[in-house]
Amino acid sequence: MALLGRVIKKTIEIGEKLPKSRERNGPYKQQVKELRKLMKKAQFTAFGEHYKFSEMLLKPNPVKDFTQTVPVHDYNSMFKNWWYRALNGEPFVTWPGEAKYFALSSGTSEASSKHIPVSKDMIKAIQKVTARQLLGMAHLNLPEEHFQTGILMLGGSTHLNHHGTYYEGDLSGITTGTAPFWFQFFIKPGRKILKHRRWSDKLEEITLAAKDWNIGIICGVPAWIQILFEKIIKHYNVKTIHDIWPNLRCYVSGGVAIGPYLSTFEKLTAFPLIITDTYLASEGFIAYQNPLNKEGAMQLMCDNGLFFEFIPFTDANFDAEGNMLPNPQTLTLNQVEEGKEYALLLSSCSGAWRYLIGDVVKFTSVEKAEIIISGRTKHFLSLCGEHLSVDNMNKAFRLACDEMKLVPGEFCVCGIKHEGLFAHKWYVGCDVPIDTKLLREKIDAHLQVLNDDYRVERTSALKDVIVESIPSELFFEFLHRKGNVSAQTKFPRVMKGKLLTDWNGLLIEKGFKPVEP
Repeated sequence: MALLGRVIKKTIEIGEKLPKSRERNGPYKQQVKELRKLMKKAQFTAFGEHYKFSEMLLKPNPVKDFTQTVPVHDYNSMFKNWWYRALNGEPFVTWPGEAKYFALSSGTSEASSKHIPVSKDMIKAIQKVTARQLLGMAHLNLPEEHFQTGILMLGGSTHLNHHGTYYEGDLSGITTGTAPFWFQFFIKPGRKILKHRRWSDKLEEITLAAKDWNIGIICGVPAWIQILFEKIIKHYNVKTIHDIWPNLRCYVSGGVAIGPYLSTFEKLTAFPLIITDTYLASEGFIAYQNPLNKEGAMQLMCDNGLFFEFIPFTDANFDAEGNMLPNPQTLTLNQVEEGKEYALLLSSCSGAWRYLIGDVVKFTSVEKAEIIISGRTKHFLSLCGEHLSVDNMNKAFRLACDEMKLVPGEFCVCGIKHEGLFAHKWYVGCDVPIDTKLLREKIDAHLQVLNDDYRVERTSALKDVIVESIPSELFFEFLHRKGNVSAQTKFPRVMKGKLLTDWNGLLIEKGFKPVEP
């Protein structure tokens, strides 16, 4: 096994030294090239023929014609006009061949599942980025022993439902089940456990097997990794997760901001983990963080089966509920600015075209195409123009908890009417008594520093901020009732619409006062 680790490490180091064409070409040039590749492959599909991709490809730069001809889509329009045909078995609808796999995705704001096509080209693209992440580990100077440890991927079930012409299930289940055999040698928890549909059963079996595994890398959403660590530590009556997995060095995070969980992870580990953030959505592997980038920004994958566009996240393009307005302004990578928020559009090698995925990003470096995720289009609070993002909420909450020496847990925020105007109601998961008045003051103060619009509105229409502490278990009970518990599940930070109705139902049942929107 020591020889295996030496070979793998040397292979990674050699791979890192090879010339990289993606670094010689700027991100926008990569994007133009990628769009041409996508259009060329899809030109004889129903979608490509309808929008005359073959004619556009005759132009020196097809970007202008593409963005002026092909309409912007959300899920409803993409599915209603095109993807339903692929779901019914029709080939060559928006991508060549038959759609064999569909990822089920509800995001954090939709009640019903979306069917997102996953092509063989997309599976290869995801595997390619995963390999790049592995190559990036060469910079970390990890010992050879690290490269013979296992990788625990806390993902969705690999059990896929078969519907005649296609399979449906979690994206992580699709990609894990189709991974190369050599990669599966390193993967835990193994096919038997991965097939479990019930999340609680999977956690239980992982806990029982944990002592027999040599885990060096762990991947998953922070909240569920935290739950797994706590469960393992309690079961084996040890102090930290490193008492069970002494070689655990790296954590590949994804789904939500890691910041609010860092202080908890410090208590569950004997030494800090090397954390790499990832942006893997049902629509593709969008970005990942270089582990040496301490700022947490992720680099867009501009040469790997995706073409990106950006809609300024403003009142001119989105209504108060986060719904995209007709004919929004769209920008390409050479037109964006640092520090501004954009809703992300993508065209993909799975046949998504100018597709709004629902996330809002902010550029930290246009030159390097580096971004952070600041929220979702429908997970902003703007009752009176405060334009409060999930990124703002996460940072303010983490800073307030640090100052009060609290361990941050889950939280959500609702907009309510208050004294004829408006207020924000925060629900904070905590199992010990806390000073909610002090927490409210600190959250409010930090938000006024982080967000100028919020600060202005706190002097006028946004009359108050209210914080209520509730048991942590209520947040997970809510997800269970939604049938939405897996390693990819993120608790919604902002409650609106049907989510708020369901949240109120749980509060009433458990004896708490409901929100009055």
